[in-house]
This record gives sequence, C-alpha cells and structure tokens, in this order.
Amino acid sequence: MTFPYSAVLFDLDGVLVDSEVLANRVWVDLLAEHGLLFTHQEFMARSVGRTYPVLYHELHRDFGWTPPEGFAARNDAALAAAFTEVPVIEGAGETLRALHAAGVPLAVASNSRRDRLDLKLSASGLAALVGDHAYDSEQVGGRGKPLPDLYQHAAQALGVDVRRCLVIEDSATGVQAGAAAGATVWGLLAGGHVHESLSQELLAAGATRIIASHAELRAALNLD
Repeated sequence: MTFPYSAVLFDLDGVLVDSEVLANRVWVDLLAEHGLLFTHQEFMARSVGRTYPVLYHELHRDFGWTPPEGFAARNDAALAAAFTEVPVIEGAGETLRALHAAGVPLAVASNSRRDRLDLKLSASGLAALVGDHAYDSEQVGGRGKPLPDLYQHAAQALGVDVRRCLVIEDSATGVQAGAAAGATVWGLLAGGHVHESLSQELLAAGATRIIASHAELRAALNLD
C-alpha cells in the first residue's frame, strides 16, 4: 500500500514530548510570586500552542501586567532546569522510527524558542530521530503558529508540497497553522495537558481527525 502523504510534520510539545505540564508549573509558580494567580488548568488553557512573546502580550492586555526586570531571565533559568529531563509521549519514538523505516520524510515544527527546542529534543532522546529537520518560528521571521509559515517552511525544507503533508498537532493554534498551510491536520490527545473539551477545540480549528495515542496514529497510517 502506498503511503498516503509525502511527509509527516509534528508539533513538539504535547505531541512528541510531554513538556507542556513542566512549562506550565514554572509559569504558574513565577507568576504567583508577582500577583498573578492561576490554577494550572487555567494557565494551560491560555498558554498551550502560544509563543512566549504572545503570552506576555496577552497577560498585559488582560491584566495590565508587565514582567518586572529580571523576570524573563528567571523564567528562562527555571525552564532550562525543568527541561533537563523531558518525558517522551508514549509511543512517539516508535512512530518516528516507523516513519524512517518506511522511508517517509518527517520534521518537527515548533513555536518553541530555538534553545528550548534543542534542549527538549536532546533531553527526551529524540534528537537523533528528528535530525536536522527541527524548525522554529525564528526561521520564518517570527511568524509562528497560528500563521502557516512554519509548516510551509518545514515542508519546503523536506522538498515536498505542504498540501501533501500530514500535520500532527495538540493545540488549536497549531491546528490553525497546519490547516492554513493547506496540510491535512490530525489532533493528538496524548499529552498530560489534555482536557475534556480539547477534542472539540481541535476539530473547530480545522483538524479532520482526532487520535488518542501514537499507537492509534501508526495503525491509521499502516505503519505497524
């Protein structure tokens, strides 16, 4: 059977590595020190899929809050410490290896800052499986998700038509980016941040299918 897509493009956080919960804890704890009190669930709903500059902008817009001097540096240091050990989403490594074995190109397209992207791939043990095909929003002039540029760039780097690609995402922001690029987008509900309404959010954003695990993904793609 011919593989139905020219390439598979993955988001990172919540799709390949279970890092959203780690980052969320850092943000909630630091913001609480500065008078912004969120439950972990509240901040997760606000933050998943967004770049940190967007988060700062929205915190200022919604609460009139501007990070004080030194906040960003403390946040960076705390995140770097949190990301020294990053759990892999169950089955993610098997999915990447199966795609390699089938000769299917793959890439990671993430809103994460470059240093954090590299750190999470390395700490999770997935760096070798992704190779040179990990892309961040700075490579497209900061035009990250939900804009289509990052997925378009990843497809171009692989030498394939993005309209023939499958995108695997876990956030409405990322789904919007993949759909806007013209790719087929499936929502993956396998990370520790998944909540009850996420499936409907991803479908509303443009996902054409919802899957619950990497095992289900491999089965859907006839990779097992």
